[in-house]
Amino acid sequence: MSGEIPALDGVLSADECLLTAKAIASVQQESGALPWFPGGHTDPWDHIQSAMGLTAAGFTTEAEAAYDWCRRAQRADGSWAAKYVGEDVVDASTDANFCAYVATGVWHHWTVTGDRAFVDRMWPVVRRAIGAVLPLQAPGGEIRWKREPSGAVRSEILLTGNASMHLSLRCAVALAELVGELEPEWELAAARLRHALDEHPERFADKSRYSMDWYYPILGGALAPDVAEARLTSRWDDFVVPGLGIRCVADQPWVTGAETCELVLALDAVGRRDDALEQLAAMQHLRHTDGSYWTGYVYPDAERWPVEQTAWTAATVILATDALSRTTPGSGLFRGEGLAAGALAAALEGTCSCPATR
Repeated sequence: MSGEIPALDGVLSADECLLTAKAIASVQQESGALPWFPGGHTDPWDHIQSAMGLTAAGFTTEAEAAYDWCRRAQRADGSWAAKYVGEDVVDASTDANFCAYVATGVWHHWTVTGDRAFVDRMWPVVRRAIGAVLPLQAPGGEIRWKREPSGAVRSEILLTGNASMHLSLRCAVALAELVGELEPEWELAAARLRHALDEHPERFADKSRYSMDWYYPILGGALAPDVAEARLTSRWDDFVVPGLGIRCVADQPWVTGAETCELVLALDAVGRRDDALEQLAAMQHLRHTDGSYWTGYVYPDAERWPVEQTAWTAATVILATDALSRTTPGSGLFRGEGLAAGALAAALEGTCSCPATR
């Protein structure tokens, strides 16, 4: 363990943050994999999210074991399976967002630790992962959901996944610059994806019931402040439940911790600190005595549901606390700090020669 521990007065103390990191580390398997909970499955995206929480709390040894799992489990084409139980693959499909997120995790670990040997070890993993993702990008810039084991491509375009991949591509570009291997095609891919997110909402599957599609395009600091602010205001009352957090789905009485903390990160990205603090404090009713966090709460029934304490929920609490407390050098990740917009992105501004439909 190393470094200062994220904490916020009246919300989460340093000791409580440490206990939460210990709860995440307690689920780590000998392989380094971080499943959802003991005995649960591992998916590459949530595995990386959990590793990022460990890094932010100073558990660098455990975090690096998680990244070593990524290195060993990566398939020859640069991808990972979508779902593992222990060492067994139970869903062999390639989820583009799951694969791209390793770039976000590696960049975050570098910004927090400054460990160049870690970057050098993980750079080939990131390069291969982005190489597996970009063939799924459509001509208009959006990235298709997944590739089945048969090779068939699932053409559904997910807004949240694409917004996450935009951040991952920016992190991948930053890593390429760090190691001196410029990848202009990655920068162009990120610019084209940003264009699709900003200008072509019709290309994305309608998942507007879900809060993730509301706030996720704000993460990473890509949207202009006025656009991001208008987006948050437009659906605030649909999702925010005062004193409890936010709904995962607009029409269901179910608040979830990870989504609430991701909203905290989005609010922080646009400078709404007071609202962010309020939401982070509101979701603390999901905290368990061992430092872990329940996934969600059905408030009319006053019941935890599902009955599980997920490592990635706990990790997102740590990341949100770090973002608001400005504790680690990686606290600005979701504000887009240290990630250049890029010359190619600027060159595309105000231009659109895309077809009306994909």
